[in-house]
Amino acid sequence: MRKLFEKLGETLRSGEDAVLVTIIASSGSTPRGAGARMLITKKGRIFGTIGGGILEYKCELKAVDALKAKSSRKESFKLHENEIQDIGMICGGDVDIHFLFIKAGDSLAIALTDGIESFITSEKQLWLICEITQGHSGAMRLYSDKGLLLGPHIPGAVIKRLKNKNGVIRLDGREYYCENIKPPGLVYIFGGGHVTQALVPVLTSVDFRCVVLEDRDKLCDISLFPGAESAMMIDNNNIFDFISVTDDDYIVIMTRGHKHDQTILAQTLKTQAYYIGVIGSKQKAETVANNLREMGYTDQDLARVHSPIGLSIKAETPAEIAVSIASEMIMTRAR
Repeated sequence: MRKLFEKLGETLRSGEDAVLVTIIASSGSTPRGAGARMLITKKGRIFGTIGGGILEYKCELKAVDALKAKSSRKESFKLHENEIQDIGMICGGDVDIHFLFIKAGDSLAIALTDGIESFITSEKQLWLICEITQGHSGAMRLYSDKGLLLGPHIPGAVIKRLKNKNGVIRLDGREYYCENIKPPGLVYIFGGGHVTQALVPVLTSVDFRCVVLEDRDKLCDISLFPGAESAMMIDNNNIFDFISVTDDDYIVIMTRGHKHDQTILAQTLKTQAYYIGVIGSKQKAETVANNLREMGYTDQDLARVHSPIGLSIKAETPAEIAVSIASEMIMTRAR
């Protein structure tokens, strides 16, 4: 998302028109879902993908048409079985695509591409809203929980219907594609060791927002965790002096030892965190669980804990363990 809009800004400043191609709805088994994008100029596709294959090829041709006509449009595509087999794909279904024509030098679009990075950092939630009504220019807006940040007026009835899930809102004969580009929920990672250093870039690449929490000064360095929103020094015995956990948040516990992991787990089990995972062996997980039972925690409490953390893929190295953990979190998020 960030890199695509950075590329869009560069393109518009260079004097080139562009078409932003976005999947706004899909059904069946399709390569990508709502929110997948690619950027097209007279040179062809210069960034992003909507899944490749015949769909992407057709959309590139449609985007070139939109460039020539200097107009935005919406198209629907159906991937038939024979088309899927011809290109070796196993996915098929119906897909709605919006082609947003953006003229070179468009001041509003450039302002949006300039501002999106800072808004992603500063705002609690952030929506990208684009009118996709046929015959309209499709100006983009940025809206946060504080109100409209950039772009033309948005009807209040549209705002009231904003959700975390991407989708089209229809109102009085007009259509708006609304995408939450900063969904609620943080990943609080306790411990800044090698696995965390491998895990943060993987999680941020799939749109998780990470905060690293450490009680060792030398590992509380944000430069060790590319993509993290922050790295924070804490007291492991009193974590709620430093953070407030919501039911949208994820907890990943992998400190320097079992004792510290257990101390933090005991505190996080008192929250409604959406996901709690603890690194370690099955034997460690059983030991910690027994200790927590003696402290008064129930089997229902302990059933919330993913331990050993991650999908079982025989991971050994920090990089492999990071992939395992991220995979489990992606699966949990999808539910």
